This record gives sequence, C-alpha cells and structure tokens, in this order.
Amino acid sequence: MSELQINTTQNVKIKFTAAGVGERLVAFIIDTAIKIGYLLILNKVFGVFEGMDEWSQIGINTVLSFPVMFYTLALETFLDGQTVGKRALKIRVVKIDGFQATFSDYVVRWFFRIVDVWIFGIGFFVIIFSKKLQRIGDMAAGTGVISLKDKVNINHTILEQLKTDYKPTYPNVIKLSDNDARIIKDTYTRARAAKDYSTLIKLRNKLIEVVGIKEVKQSNDIEFIDVILKDYNFYTQDM
Repeated sequence: MSELQINTTQNVKIKFTAAGVGERLVAFIIDTAIKIGYLLILNKVFGVFEGMDEWSQIGINTVLSFPVMFYTLALETFLDGQTVGKRALKIRVVKIDGFQATFSDYVVRWFFRIVDVWIFGIGFFVIIFSKKLQRIGDMAAGTGVISLKDKVNINHTILEQLKTDYKPTYPNVIKLSDNDARIIKDTYTRARAAKDYSTLIKLRNKLIEVVGIKEVKQSNDIEFIDVILKDYNFYTQDM
C-alpha cells in the first residue's frame, strides 16, 4: 500500500492510505454503468418519437448527454471529491497540500480524463508506476485519491478532546505555535508510551520555561503536559 502525506493548514503532517488501482477501477466501472444506464433509459424514452428532423434529434441528444459529459466534474464538486462509485468504494479526491480542493482542481482532473481514460486508458498505467498512485490529471491538479476506510484519529493531530465545560489553566500557552504543539504532542505521546520519564521531565521543564509558568498546579508531569495541550487547543480552536 502507498501512503499520501498531507500537510494540513495547521502545519500537521497526516498520513493517509492512497486508494489502490483496483479500488479506483471498480469505482470507475460503477460510474460508467450509471452513465450507460442513463443513456439506455434516454434511448428508450426518446427513441419512441417519430417524425423528428435530424438537426432536432442532434440538438436533443447533445443537451441530454450533458449529465454524462459532466457527471464526474459535477459530483466531485458537490460531493466533496466523490462520485457515486467513489462513495461506494469509500475513496475521495483530496489536495495533497492540505487545502480544500477547489472547483478549478476538479476541472483540471476532469479535463485530463481525455488523456487518462480515453487514450488507451493511459491513466491506469500511470497510476501503477506513480509513487503516490496519481494519474496525469491528479499530478496536474496537485490532488490524490485516498481511502476513507481508516479514519484519521484525533490522536494524529494536535487537537485534544475537550469537555464542553472545560476551564483552561495556563493562558500563556498562546505563546506556542501549531508546530510547537505538534512537536510537544509527538514527544509526549512517544515518551509516555515508552515510560520515558526522563524525557517527560525535560519536556515539562522546557514548557515551564517557554510558556512562562510561575506555578505548576498539577501533581505529575503527564497530567501537566496533558493540560498544556488541552489549554492550547482551547485558546486556539477559534483562531
């Protein structure tokens, strides 16, 4: 399995599992089946009209084919990077830089389907040999397709679970940056799991110095660092 590392707007690196070639192919087949079904229904409904001149028939066919032509673009735009097929396979288009994919990004991906899909399915082979499992349209738009089967846990970010009535203890934590909070949480998580009390003591002392805390109100290092992270989340959640 390949991984996509996305840098979020909070300067946090989150790793996702890239959607495999098989998943994307099945999603494509589902979407294609929907398009074919739509066209068959149209043919049955509008094929019964007799006596229509050729140009009128061409005009009607052109208008009615728009949903097929713009199916992928429209659904990815309105369903946050998913089509019916992608939703069924639990995969989604995302921006690799961590920002929300825009309409222009989806347009680029849609335009390059001409190359990726309709020219000997070249996109299929590009995905196989791409490190990030991207087709040409993804590379041009700066996007990737990720699997949603493994949801990102809050522990993978700098966020902390807060109760609705949570009361902060150290307002000076706003001196920290998002990157500081990420490093603190990563260090804290690893040291706590390894029972590395020496590192926890050093981390506590550094936080007291950097944040400018005159009085520590917690009885142990683990509780103190946990409160620091929660306070930082409390004061920055609306920023």
